[in-house]
Amino acid sequence: MTNTPILLREVRLYGEGEPVDVRVRDGQIAEIGAGLDADGATVVEAGGHILLPGFVDLHTHLREPGREDTETIATGSAAAALGGYTAVFAMANTDPVADTAVITDHVWRRGREIGLVDVHPVGAVTVGLKGKQLAELGAMSSGKARVKMFSDDGYCVEDPLIMRRALEYARGLGVLIAQHAEEPRLTVGAVAHEGPAAARLGLTGWPRAAEESIVARDALLARDAGYRVHICHASTAGTVELLKWAKSQGISITAEVTPHHLMLDDSRLETYDAVNKVNPPLRETSDVAALRQALAEGVIDCVATDHAPHAAQDKCCEFAAARPGMLGLQTALSIIIDTMVRPGLLTWRAVARVMSEKPAQIVGLTDQGRPIEVGEPANLTLVDPETHWVVQGDAFASISDNTPFEGLTLPGQVRLTMLRGRITAEEGKVNAL
Repeated sequence: MTNTPILLREVRLYGEGEPVDVRVRDGQIAEIGAGLDADGATVVEAGGHILLPGFVDLHTHLREPGREDTETIATGSAAAALGGYTAVFAMANTDPVADTAVITDHVWRRGREIGLVDVHPVGAVTVGLKGKQLAELGAMSSGKARVKMFSDDGYCVEDPLIMRRALEYARGLGVLIAQHAEEPRLTVGAVAHEGPAAARLGLTGWPRAAEESIVARDALLARDAGYRVHICHASTAGTVELLKWAKSQGISITAEVTPHHLMLDDSRLETYDAVNKVNPPLRETSDVAALRQALAEGVIDCVATDHAPHAAQDKCCEFAAARPGMLGLQTALSIIIDTMVRPGLLTWRAVARVMSEKPAQIVGLTDQGRPIEVGEPANLTLVDPETHWVVQGDAFASISDNTPFEGLTLPGQVRLTMLRGRITAEEGKVNAL
């Protein structure tokens, strides 16, 4: 399909230099220069806003099939487009679990039909996420969806032999294994970070070692398998040190950090509000500082939202009984601006690296996270860095409204998102197919 030509007038590429115009035609960037003629194109007056490559999220929960009361591929895609995303990876912990090509192909088809973002299904590593038997990795990777990443996220692949076999199969298939690093024998009954706050509040503690022991183990397994492993939602200073060590040894390991782990700490637990319950839990301020520095230095490779919608009844209950997880797609950029850009830890070009380029590279996407250059796919995000907005969960595109940032005033906002030359979101509204 040929898209209507679009001229983005007066944009700053990566927030650098003087504003230029960008012409988009037939799904690609056709021309970049100052003072370009409209020449029949639809003109978008950008007013000097920042143009970045469309964001890529390696860690999204879209809940379909099975929990369409909390999110669907349609509503999650809308939230993603409004947040500046052009590709998302939908985790496998659906009902039924995405452990066969039947389910992963269904998720892929629904994403294509909706057309707001590229929805890439994540296949389960093990059957039913039970950690006992490898799922059909080959069938899923060769199906219509061409599954590129596998994860039991929500559960750890705790058996080292199963994890080793998964890495060996992944090497043969050229796909990625992403690990939810949590030694379950250390987190029985745990609901909050093991520290002074949890002890004072009478909440069962979740030790850092539960995460770090699996990160260390899987780094060694990746070394011996001669293949790469990806660590989901890194949350501790110790994990940062282990990643540094592993990379210094030449081990092929990558990691992501969530916006909420870059901004929030366990002091939030004082209210016992389960909107702050997440897996892994909010840690201490020292961990937050270490995660920010690690992202700035490239020890942690990218940002991933771990967007996790939940129904009100799963959050509005006692803390221990609540489901873990937070919304993230529509607040991610603003949190990165607040925690990383404004303090000077990341430039706008570095934001493009950690939110677009690096995640696309990690999972092997060739059409996302590309440079803003003539001939490249027009997967783009236009950002107003100066505006401020107030978070209102019930105004989000998601069905659920479980955001820990409710009522906060955050900086920066996505003004336009473009997928292969078609505007999918603009000024807070989505443009469906």
